Amino acid sequence: MQLDLDNLPSDTVLLHLLVRDMASVVEQRDGEIERLQLIIKQLQRARFGRRSERLDADQLALGLEDVETDKACAEAAQEPAVEPKDWKPRRKRLPNHLPREEIVVDVGTETCTCCGGALHPIGESVSEMLDWVPAQLRVIRICRPKYGCRTCGTVLQALAPERPIAGGLATPALLAQVLVNKYCDHTPLYRQSQIFARHGVELDRSTLAGWVGGACWWLDALRERLCANVFASDHLFADDTPVPVLDPGRGRTKTGRLWVYARDQRPWGGSAPPAAVYVFAPDRKAERPASHLEQFSGVLHVDGYAGFERLQERGNVVLAACWAHTRRYFYEFFEANGSPVAAEALRRIGELYAIEERIRGQSPAHRMAERRTAVMTGLGTNRKNSQNIATVAKGQGGGGRPAVSVWRLHMPQILTAFAARVSLIACCMLE
Repeated sequence: MQLDLDNLPSDTVLLHLLVRDMASVVEQRDGEIERLQLIIKQLQRARFGRRSERLDADQLALGLEDVETDKACAEAAQEPAVEPKDWKPRRKRLPNHLPREEIVVDVGTETCTCCGGALHPIGESVSEMLDWVPAQLRVIRICRPKYGCRTCGTVLQALAPERPIAGGLATPALLAQVLVNKYCDHTPLYRQSQIFARHGVELDRSTLAGWVGGACWWLDALRERLCANVFASDHLFADDTPVPVLDPGRGRTKTGRLWVYARDQRPWGGSAPPAAVYVFAPDRKAERPASHLEQFSGVLHVDGYAGFERLQERGNVVLAACWAHTRRYFYEFFEANGSPVAAEALRRIGELYAIEERIRGQSPAHRMAERRTAVMTGLGTNRKNSQNIATVAKGQGGGGRPAVSVWRLHMPQILTAFAARVSLIACCMLE
């Protein structure tokens, strides 16, 4: 609300309206301030409170959404300010792949409303709005005419097309929608049943569960082909993450592990397309990746998890340590005491990152040549500094293991991948 304090109305009724509007705005802003103060307290509890009282990130996001919604509602209720003629909204252009429906808003006349002269086009103004076409359920009627022969009495009819689920109502498109809603959009089947009910179709949760099971049976063959294709690669990335799993009978969840094996050859211009395989396991035992990668041979990029070292014993798997994990310990050490040696290590690793960023996507020969050229220029490091960096890495206790033990085990392969440039930082760790 904008008021001209030097030109207030003298009419009592208008003054009353202005006071009521001001009181309404103040009330809305007080509510917004109170909500923001509540979120600040929740953030403080999440940052400094006990673990049992810490705020879940999703719950915080919901609170922020409410604040933004209230703010937009209050702004919409206010009188719109006059915008300059050259003002343009600060938003990204809508994607070109979206279909466009053009609506022409014309003046409706071919003569000038001022003098009656003939009008001719001199340009147009174009603006775009984002629209939504609601989802629609439809029924596919499959008709199979029957034909009879009057001579011999034979009846002919085309065979019924095979359905994804025997005797099921769902088409492949509907099955895909249910799976995407469940596994990508995290919409449980009982909620999907309610959504279908709003469209006038009653589908029990048990029916949807049967569809999901049937679709997974079809997808199992695809998963096997994907696993065979990915594990046939000679370079893979491996990692795992904890996932909560229902523990029936105990009234709580237990922690499982989701292992991922990814292939991405784009940084060195490889020919294989990016792909990833996810494998669930109930725990993090070393036998899990050993069984998953039974058919794999080549370079495996891993973190400092000791269970991967079991693969090295086979002789056909080379482990490549992770720079990000190694850098983390130098960073934490630097943040703790401002060590100049740790700062030097971070600087060198940063230069390695800059080289890799510059040659990303190039051929292996070009990348190796660039690395060797960088080595010729050198970082100007000496052996004493390298020994100091190794001391910092070893001083991280148990957390320093990926920075020392893994590097000691697999340094020859890492040197091959990063050329002599990497040795300026890591060779000292071999001693």
